[in-house]
Amino acid sequence: MKLAILTAYPPSKVTLNEYAYHLVKEFRQKSEITELILLTDITKKPKTMDFLEEGCKITIKECWSFNSYRNILTVVRAIKETQPDSIFFNLQFMKFGDRKIPAALGLLLPFICTLKRIPTVVLLHNILEEVDLKKAGITSNKLLQTAYHFIGSLLMRMLLKADVVAVTMKKYVGVLEKKYNVKNVIAVPHGTFEVPTKPKFKLPKGALKIMTFGKFGTYKKVELLIEAVQIVRGLTGMDLEIVIAGANHPSAPLYLENVKQKFADVSKLTFMGYVEEDKIPILFNESAVVVFPYSSTTGSSGVLHQAGSYGKAVIMPNLGDLALLVKEEGYRAEFFEPNNAISLAESIQAIVTNDAYRMALGIVNYEAASAYPMAMIASIYLDTFYDISNVSAVKNNCSYQVN
Repeated sequence: MKLAILTAYPPSKVTLNEYAYHLVKEFRQKSEITELILLTDITKKPKTMDFLEEGCKITIKECWSFNSYRNILTVVRAIKETQPDSIFFNLQFMKFGDRKIPAALGLLLPFICTLKRIPTVVLLHNILEEVDLKKAGITSNKLLQTAYHFIGSLLMRMLLKADVVAVTMKKYVGVLEKKYNVKNVIAVPHGTFEVPTKPKFKLPKGALKIMTFGKFGTYKKVELLIEAVQIVRGLTGMDLEIVIAGANHPSAPLYLENVKQKFADVSKLTFMGYVEEDKIPILFNESAVVVFPYSSTTGSSGVLHQAGSYGKAVIMPNLGDLALLVKEEGYRAEFFEPNNAISLAESIQAIVTNDAYRMALGIVNYEAASAYPMAMIASIYLDTFYDISNVSAVKNNCSYQVN
């Protein structure tokens, strides 16, 4: 099988690029796949291919750009040139841009592939039906919210024309089936990128690192974390370092720079910026706890799965989808009330002052992460493509017999 994957890919700064890296790493080990065709965004630096010592052939076609109006034309041209047998889309609703038209146009690509009769699987990491547009920092205008949901519904109907649409939470299957009256939606766990055989539950000497990781400025804001750690420092006198790893969300291009200026007088506050793939294990292994300073949720959390794979305790807001995800996949978290610095401080204090509790949380989360390695997720998607092919073969055979 020649399998094409349309996705952002490292060193891209576009969301979901890390997910693609680890999925590709596992796909190329599958003997059924003869070639992987990566339909990626254009980056200045070469694509990260540090696992090429074995596996199938990989062809890279940089054929789209964030916020480009030409993505449909350039991607379709790349598909025509490479002639894949099947195609996998690694998507969320703002994958192709934070401007309305480029974002919407890019989401039409799976429908175009189905028109070309290419077996198509779409992985949707979030669905607009479950996103609070105001809390997620997209818009607080009621009329615009109505417009977003209307357009989002139209786009979802087009996406659902794919052979299979995969979502990362069971709840989303019911939401989409009920609203759109479809039966081609499946739940596939997010999966865990790397599962070390022996996570480091003990920490290096020095300040305890309270870490958060992501793209910040919309519903992910770090002021709450900084304020909470300052409270804990005052109450306990402990040596705590705040580590903010990641970059600005495309919709908030100067957010972290403004935060850095605002809290310039706060000691041991580290802004790491974009973290290269080979630096991620060090980042997690050195952290005492991973905090999710979110005011809303937009689906499953890759950071939660990463934290679990390194045996880390996590602190997250008591919000619907995050709380549900923890329950569904067997993770364990210390919860705090959203937008409440005192509540977050209490959660941080409960972990940093009790090493046994911190390690107990880490052990549970490691076991949960180990249950869904990316190798298993890649196999699920590969089986899905074979199911599609078998159904198509039956349909074609039936059509031939009738004629």
